[in-house]
Amino acid sequence: MKRLVVCLALALPLFAAPLAHADSGASSNWAGYAVHRPGIKFNHVIGEWTQPQVRCRRNHPTYSAVWVGLGGFSQTSQALEQIGTEVDCTGSGRIDSSAWYELVPAASRAIHIRVSPGDQVAASVGVNGHQVVVTLVDLTSHTSFSKTLQAQLVDITSAEWIVEAPSACFNASSCQTLPLANFGSATFSNARAESVDGHVGTISDPAWGYTEIRLRPQGRRFVSRHRSSAPAGAANPSALSTDGSSFTVTFLRVSVRSRYFLSRRAYLLHSAVAGR
Repeated sequence: MKRLVVCLALALPLFAAPLAHADSGASSNWAGYAVHRPGIKFNHVIGEWTQPQVRCRRNHPTYSAVWVGLGGFSQTSQALEQIGTEVDCTGSGRIDSSAWYELVPAASRAIHIRVSPGDQVAASVGVNGHQVVVTLVDLTSHTSFSKTLQAQLVDITSAEWIVEAPSACFNASSCQTLPLANFGSATFSNARAESVDGHVGTISDPAWGYTEIRLRPQGRRFVSRHRSSAPAGAANPSALSTDGSSFTVTFLRVSVRSRYFLSRRAYLLHSAVAGR
């Protein structure tokens, strides 16, 4: 089969640059990196990763998502444009691997291509006005998805590369963070963003600052419309590579005592929303 040509690469000057301003924070549902700076807006983000191989146990449904996106980082953000993959453990102990896109505040939508654990994935999000283009390519199976969408609300004040503990929503304003699956580790590579003025850079580009986000049960929740949470697990991003284009997020074990609170109800709701 002819290999798909992946048109996700952004031109990047090949010279060493000083480190961008960096800080760190904790979140109850995100782990990874976000780039942002007052006055800078972004119109394109790309990244690659390997679909994780989760470890499952019967009667312990757990969840994990890996994605790239624009927006959603600001405390006041009400929008987020994202595309990625999900790999979950069902209540029967089976691995459920899938792909999706989402334009928050709208619900996520399934992408009907097969993505298996171990597959190499490339993804991008581009925004032009209220037009959003989401693209995902499975480089292992040579399958791809791309869709152009119209969004009533967009946020382009940040770009992100994230492993997430997904949420199940009971109504428009109340969502439950689901227990985080033991995904082992997930490595992002070729992580780049483009600002609306045409500047292209990696996460550590000096044109913007970046935030390292650690996933902790008591951390800040993204996005603000969520109001309820349960302990979701923990994960740590590594330091960035020398050129700022790659890093690894590693799963951390937490106390089992409260981790699976409401997990069965959340599993049923999440499955219904996802159409599974």
